[in-house]
Parts: sequence; structure tokens; C-alpha cells
Amino acid sequence: MLFRQLFDPETSTYTYLLADEDTKEAVIIDPVLEQLERDVGLIGDLGLTLKYALDTHVHADHVTANGSLRNRLGARTVLSERAGVGCADDLVKQGDVLHFGRHGLEVRETPGHTSGCLTYVTLDHAMAFTGDALLIRGCGRTDFQQGSAPMLYRSIHDKVFSLPASTLLYPGHDYRGRTVTTVDEERRWNPRLGGGRSEAEFVAIMDNLNLAYPKQIDRAVPRNQACGVDPISLAPTPSRSWAPVEIGSSGIPEIAPEWVRANLSDVTLVDVREPDELRGELAKIPEANAIALNQIPGPLADVPRDRPLVIVCRSGGRSGKAALSLVALGFTKVASMRGGMTAWRASASAGSQPP
Repeated sequence: MLFRQLFDPETSTYTYLLADEDTKEAVIIDPVLEQLERDVGLIGDLGLTLKYALDTHVHADHVTANGSLRNRLGARTVLSERAGVGCADDLVKQGDVLHFGRHGLEVRETPGHTSGCLTYVTLDHAMAFTGDALLIRGCGRTDFQQGSAPMLYRSIHDKVFSLPASTLLYPGHDYRGRTVTTVDEERRWNPRLGGGRSEAEFVAIMDNLNLAYPKQIDRAVPRNQACGVDPISLAPTPSRSWAPVEIGSSGIPEIAPEWVRANLSDVTLVDVREPDELRGELAKIPEANAIALNQIPGPLADVPRDRPLVIVCRSGGRSGKAALSLVALGFTKVASMRGGMTAWRASASAGSQPP
């Protein structure tokens, strides 16, 4: 497998290019907008076809080049479905596999730095790309973007430290010139997460870091919620008069599950998950219509454009993408249920009427 590790000195960000040397299909992980021409040039020099442009999470320290790589090279953009971003072509979850030629990357959800952090693992478990969740002798901060120190501790121990000891770990950043580490090294020597530290010890460390406000966050996060592309001011805007809809910087209209629960008879619910996801603990709401994301608009094509629609998925990523697609088709009363079925079940457990 062809492998290149690239670096942006301004933000100390690592970008990774992987490719099948026979088919020339490639993926790129965490590309930086300011390095777009470098990366496009390298892909061209090597005769590669970029199949996927992946982000490990919605970055706060640099602007992603994913949207630009989609526009320039036709790559499919990839983010976690938990990221709450509707711009990506593919919203992935735990256990999904992204294939390029004979190779593939397994998706492992590692939230805690942000709610939508992913680690990408080669199928032979020889390499893992941890983004900002696990750094060399460190980890990502947990004090913003839905961060959670207990969650990050469990993510690293369950999803990264469970890999073979020899697995090479490639982080999203390094500020001391280091390029790679291993599972064994971080289990033993990571001062925050290794050496047998307990969850309580880790939480105490993270609670007392007193870190500075990220200098690029106000620019980077809104741009990255649109896959790095400037928001289009002329994009369709849905009405907010029919319900307490909130529209974030990425343009996704969202509504709280508590409002949906209280107004089931007044809206059309659409669950865009795959059929095998509609059972079990996060089973489909009985009133919901099942239309998988890749089938949208499907039967909705014949629905009046002013019918109130609430779109549902597991955690809000796919439903946000579907909502934006329906807005573009002219639907004026549409919203994604914030937090998806995970939030729906949580609100029921907190004392709402049973689902």
C-alpha cells in the first residue's frame, strides 16, 4: 500500500494519503485547505484517483480541504454521522468500512474530544489514524465542541488500546516533531491515558489544563460544518414559523425531540436509517415512515411542499443531510430531529411519556 504522511507547519496538522498501488484508488485523511495545491499535485504526480476525502472530526484549528477536493477531484467526503454536519457525502458510524482497491479503513467511533471523532484503522490493524482523540504522549482537549473527558477515556481504552500492541498510531497533530507512535508506547508512556491511570485520574488532569481559546475556532468550525467550503448565502432557507426550528451555521434546520414528542399528530415523521437499524433499543418510532437516506425523496416526491416533515436517524447526522436535500427540493417545513433516536430515548428515560 502506498502511504504518505504530510505536514502543515502553520497548524502542525498531519495529513495522510493512502492508495492501492495496483488500482491507484486513494483516500486522504484530514487535508488542510491551505495545502490544497500541494495535495492535488501529489495525487496527480502519483497517478492516483482520489476516492474518499476523510475528516477525523469537525476541526477547530484549521479549515478542511475536503469540500475543495470533492469539487476538484470528485472525491466523496466523509464524516461521522454524530458530527451533526449535513455537507458530507458519506456519514459513517462504528464498524463501517471504506474500501479503496484491495484495501480498506475500518471506522471506530472515538468521541470525547468532540462528539463526532473517528479513528480509521487499516483492515490488517497495522495502522490507525486517531485524529485529535489520541496524540503522541497526549490527547485532544475535552472542554469544547461537546467534549467529555470520561467519554474520551473510554473511547481510547475501548477502541484504540484494544488494538494490537504493535499497531502504528498516526495522530492529527504533533508539536514536537514526532511522527508516529504505537499502541504499546501510549499504553505505557502516555502521561494522561497510559501507565494504568484510572478514569478519575484522567478526568482530574483534563479538568485542570486551563488551555487557551483555540485561535482559529471561530473561523474553522463554521467553515468545517460546510466541509470547508464558504457557506452559500443564496441557499434555500426553510421556514421557521411552523415550529421552534433552529438553523445552525451549517444550514441544517433542527428541532428538539421533546417538541416532536408533543406534536406527533401534526407532523410527518421520516426515519432515514437502514432497515436493519429500525429494531432493538433504538427502534423506529411507530408513527415514522421508513425511507432510507439513499432513497430520498422516494415517496416524498409526491408530497405537498408545505407539509411539516421531521427527519430522524440514529444521532442526527443522516437526518440533517436528508433535511438539506429536501429543502433544496422546495420543502418549506422540514427539520432534522436534534440528536436522533439516541436523544429521543434519553428524553423518554428522563421522564417524558414512553415512546
